[in-house]
Amino acid sequence: MPRFYIETDLAVDTTVELTETVFHHWVKVLRAQVGEQATLFNGQGGEYEVRLTEVAKKSASVAVQSFHPDNRTPAFNALLGQVMSKGDRMDYAIQKAVELGVSKIQLLTSERCEMRLKYDRDQKKLDHWQGIAIAACEQCGMNIVPEILAPLSLQSWLENKLPETRFVLAPEKEQTDVLANASSNLALLIGPEGGLSEAEILTANQYGFKNWCIGQRVLRTETAPIVALSILNYYFPLK
Repeated sequence: MPRFYIETDLAVDTTVELTETVFHHWVKVLRAQVGEQATLFNGQGGEYEVRLTEVAKKSASVAVQSFHPDNRTPAFNALLGQVMSKGDRMDYAIQKAVELGVSKIQLLTSERCEMRLKYDRDQKKLDHWQGIAIAACEQCGMNIVPEILAPLSLQSWLENKLPETRFVLAPEKEQTDVLANASSNLALLIGPEGGLSEAEILTANQYGFKNWCIGQRVLRTETAPIVALSILNYYFPLK
């Protein structure tokens, strides 16, 4: 059954008109016919099974039949601080981080960051990344869409109120068992393609971030969140 994110209120035993985005994808692209069913979610928790009841040239309506509360969220709450990178790397990092259950992504700039964004000029880029997060939720079954937050400098982010458990991916750094006694509410800092500078890692340490070296290989910036979040899914299993 197809799944779609829809920006509208949903309630059982009501009729809802599809938004333009869902109408285009389900009716125009997938050629859905009256009577077909789909799953809709609006990011407010849970999902709804609906049946297509009416199709016109430029609109369609559905009957909301049932509600299922499962959000398929992991047993941990991870705030990802991701230094931005150019091209498809950032798209990939966001997509996979969402599929693996990240709760929120804070875009960051750093000393070696490849790109800079200004919110007023680059809203389309931010909307694009938020769209990737929505599509990833449609694919993987999550019903709470992680927010993609407008860029901050690394220093500004470190000065914010963050979860008590904090990890910075720091290849080739000495560390203890960082996951021992770790809280399920945590912040994860990942640098750009060129990595965080020594000074930036030291600053993160001063703000309570523990160095986390995952294996003997240096991972690319878009691979690092996949590996880290996969480990967290294993370490904090669903009960």
